[in-house]
Amino acid sequence: MDLQVATYNIRKGVSQFNRRMFVHELRDRLRAVDADIVFLQEVVGHHERHASRFHNWPERPQYEFLADDVWGEFAYGRNAIYDHGHHGNAIISRLPIVAAENQDVSSHPFESRGLLHCEVRMPENGTTLHCLCVHFALVEQGRRQQLHALIDRIIELVPEDAPLIVAGDFNDWRNRAGHRLAAELGLVEVFRDHRGRPARSFPSRLPLFRLDRIYVRGFSVYHAQVHHGHAWSRISDHAMLTARLSLY
Repeated sequence: MDLQVATYNIRKGVSQFNRRMFVHELRDRLRAVDADIVFLQEVVGHHERHASRFHNWPERPQYEFLADDVWGEFAYGRNAIYDHGHHGNAIISRLPIVAAENQDVSSHPFESRGLLHCEVRMPENGTTLHCLCVHFALVEQGRRQQLHALIDRIIELVPEDAPLIVAGDFNDWRNRAGHRLAAELGLVEVFRDHRGRPARSFPSRLPLFRLDRIYVRGFSVYHAQVHHGHAWSRISDHAMLTARLSLY
């Protein structure tokens, strides 16, 4: 079975300093890449201030608005909670999501993070695909703790023979996460065979840093692409990554 997957830090669907809103343009671009499963970070579940400021702010949570009638399944992990709303990670999928859980892995009160773990049923053979959407801390100590939590969760809850995708914003410009995920879990980064190391994804106008990743186990990687440039940088300061996968 072939899958097209994507990961994207959408930066809450607004520009820097919250001057403009790009949620509608974002939905159009997501549809254009035609991914079966999309891993999203910094997704707004509710935001009273943006809703009152932008006249066309969606009435539904962003993950529902983005999924719309293209991706029939979605899961949301609420991480950062504030007086006027909340945001977190989300997974939207064309394939059935049969279970979802969000694990709090915040390293301190001022930087809320979570691991959104979904079990997706692959209709052709009934195989359970495990998908984890992550957004790691800016501080290295926090990233180490979150990586440890991610590895522990996979070892405990994901069978060794089950297909697995881990994607998101790792904030890991030194690629320390990649070495451990490969050594301890047998995960492969989708750009490794094409470029020898993770792709540059930040900032999206002219990517320099390798922050966003897609790791897989149980799949062959046929194609991987970074979506960046002026049109993309209007929406987010992160580039979108996509990969075409085939189940072993």
